[in-house]
Amino acid sequence: MTHAERLAQLRLIRTPQVGPVSWHQLMMRFGSGEAALAALPDLAGRGGGRLRIAPADIAEREVERVAALGARHIFSDERDYSPLLRAVEAAPPVVIVRGDTAMLERPCVAIVGARNASAAACRFARQMAAELAARGLTVVSGLARGVDTAAHVGALGGATAGVIASGIDIAFPPENAELQERLATTQLVVAEQPPGSEPLARHFPSRNRIIAGLAYGTLVIEAAPRSGSLITARRAGDYGREVMAVPGSPLDPRAQGCNLLIREGATLVQTADDVIEALGPIDARMVREPAHDFAAPAATAAEAGEGDRGRIAALLGPTPVAVDELVRQSGCPAATVQLVLLELELAGRIERHAGARISRL
Repeated sequence: MTHAERLAQLRLIRTPQVGPVSWHQLMMRFGSGEAALAALPDLAGRGGGRLRIAPADIAEREVERVAALGARHIFSDERDYSPLLRAVEAAPPVVIVRGDTAMLERPCVAIVGARNASAAACRFARQMAAELAARGLTVVSGLARGVDTAAHVGALGGATAGVIASGIDIAFPPENAELQERLATTQLVVAEQPPGSEPLARHFPSRNRIIAGLAYGTLVIEAAPRSGSLITARRAGDYGREVMAVPGSPLDPRAQGCNLLIREGATLVQTADDVIEALGPIDARMVREPAHDFAAPAATAAEAGEGDRGRIAALLGPTPVAVDELVRQSGCPAATVQLVLLELELAGRIERHAGARISRL
């Protein structure tokens, strides 16, 4: 990929109103970041709005800053990008990595849990991570307090990858700065946000989808029913990955989330052998898939008339609705519905939700 094309793809995802789904649709439709950038104003205009494309100098400064930090960008159509992550819904178009990406070429298992975890849970997470790492797995977690920290520390003798909700240059929580630096120099740290980004609340669900997407399975060790750890586990289930949980006392609120997952069908785990058994044979699946080639856009790209736009827009409201339902009720081809939704998103008129659902703003 040329430097100009890398900048164009970066400008595309850093443009407000272009999210991961619309980024991939644009790349599939136009074949390159440069062609997609040129088409943005027209597409937004058809959707009834305008957008401000991320300036080239902003993208240039980000590339320079990332390089100065000893990190690099990996785009979703490059071979170093995790094939497991590439396969998930709304996969990040680009991630910033610092460290050894070979960590993601090994089978990965995610270990997540409560930030205010008990001493017993942290000890169990350390032991579990150490045993799994010794068996050749990479332990993926979120570098948060509690279970995440324990999992990374336990896996340091093998392989571990930390996925953060901030920029690659910011440690959160601050007390994990030394641990994050150690992972960046001897293991791997992955970020989706550009350098300098503080870990805002809205970034954590995005971080969680990456944790779940990188791993063949997610193990939860202590979690409240409405915690981010359960969001990660449910994302893993949505992606068709194994969901595992450690049972706990019903008297401990920190165990309620794990017990709920087990009740809903998650695999009950007590030892590393249980995790290995749940994941099953994975060697045959550890094939690095060829990177997607965006260079050849579809020869018959979908188009939409004003009648199509009107019918589809009329079906949208403040309550999220599935794209498949819009296809059924509008009577339009799926490709046409996706194009109209793309135009409306670029115009700032709709919001995308998990599960391929759309609502009107």
